[in-house]
Amino acid sequence: MEAMQWITLIIFAATILVVITNWIDSTLAALIGVALMCWLGVMTESEAFKYVDWNVMAILVGIWIIAGYFGKSGVPSWLSIQALNLSGGRPGLLVIILTFLAGVISMFVDNVVTILMMAPVALPLARALKLPPVPLILMIGFGANFMGTALLIGDLPPQMLHSVAGAEFWDFLWHKGRPSSFPILMVTFVITLAFMWWYGFRGHQRVSDMKALGIEAKIENPLFATICVVWFVGTVIAMSARELIGVQLGFIALTGAISLVLVLALLGDRVKPAHHFEECLQELDWRAIFFYIALFALVGGLEKAHILDKLADAMKPIFASNYALGATLLYWITVPIVGLVEHDAYILTFLHTIKDMAKDGIEPWPLWWMLVWSGTLGSNLTIAGAPALYVALSLGEKEEGRKVSLREFLAWSIPFTLICSAVCYVLGMLIWVLPYAQ
Repeated sequence: MEAMQWITLIIFAATILVVITNWIDSTLAALIGVALMCWLGVMTESEAFKYVDWNVMAILVGIWIIAGYFGKSGVPSWLSIQALNLSGGRPGLLVIILTFLAGVISMFVDNVVTILMMAPVALPLARALKLPPVPLILMIGFGANFMGTALLIGDLPPQMLHSVAGAEFWDFLWHKGRPSSFPILMVTFVITLAFMWWYGFRGHQRVSDMKALGIEAKIENPLFATICVVWFVGTVIAMSARELIGVQLGFIALTGAISLVLVLALLGDRVKPAHHFEECLQELDWRAIFFYIALFALVGGLEKAHILDKLADAMKPIFASNYALGATLLYWITVPIVGLVEHDAYILTFLHTIKDMAKDGIEPWPLWWMLVWSGTLGSNLTIAGAPALYVALSLGEKEEGRKVSLREFLAWSIPFTLICSAVCYVLGMLIWVLPYAQ
């Protein structure tokens, strides 16, 4: 490689190493990495700006604003109480239902936001049913981190797939004449939850008198809740019809967020629980937003230095000679790596690598799907792979007033990750990889 390529690779590797080890703040490390690439001539500051997919950033901000209001509407609490009723007082079943609910919400809402929505209600239920809080909160965290890739708007990896490959909303349900992300991950999720119920939650004693628990579902302001739900659903429907509307997803998401803020401001005291727009902006995770901005620019530096081309050239013979073997290696190498490395950087890098391989005739779509699935599911292995799990673990430790050992955490994360990764691999190979390997 040339000197500039070595400089680029060293900066990128050092930045990711600092992010993994958390030696300094991960967002600061990523921004410093971008600055170094610019100052050392890897790319200009204008090029770094252009490598960022601002459409994806707009999707994140718009959906997070709407989700922030949705979380204050009382609807997540109401849904959690309905989960209690549906469980019939069976604590183990309640855990599974709450985990499923967290997964469904995370298809539309960031996984950290989903956990913060669910935890305040799930913990009182755990106390009432005498459930250990840590396994419950961890399961909610696993569920929230699991289903974010099922649809386009729930998490960053599917949005990066939209950015790199042009995947649209409906492609996540049915693509190229076969089931894609939503049906495959939903089947995987249900099977995984059934296994986890058998593994750790089937032995809890049923509560026969649920009224004695004194837990009720109440939405304080039905008007506020109705508006939030309508705007949430309306924005999702509009995003699903993006190709008909003819504008970018980020513009639709921001339009939904801005119009929601305007309606709530006009209604004033009639939606009293709604916070002011300034407070809503302060609650956004700006660290995450700046980290994602820097991430796009860092990978853009790799692309500018043609390092991704070299990586694609090195991988191409494997896929050309045995497509199924290549897809298998990509999947099962990804699972443990993203358990230790922040998965968004890894996924974005290899999305571009697969795109470069496609220029030489390698069919990219099965590989793109296998990458985002393994990259999402494998991140449930440790808190290093998915920051959302750190949030869940912290909430569980605070509730129990003790530190959770790594051994205890892995006792839940390893079975969950292995069973969901194995099921998804089988489905992905049968539905996507093998038809293209023949």
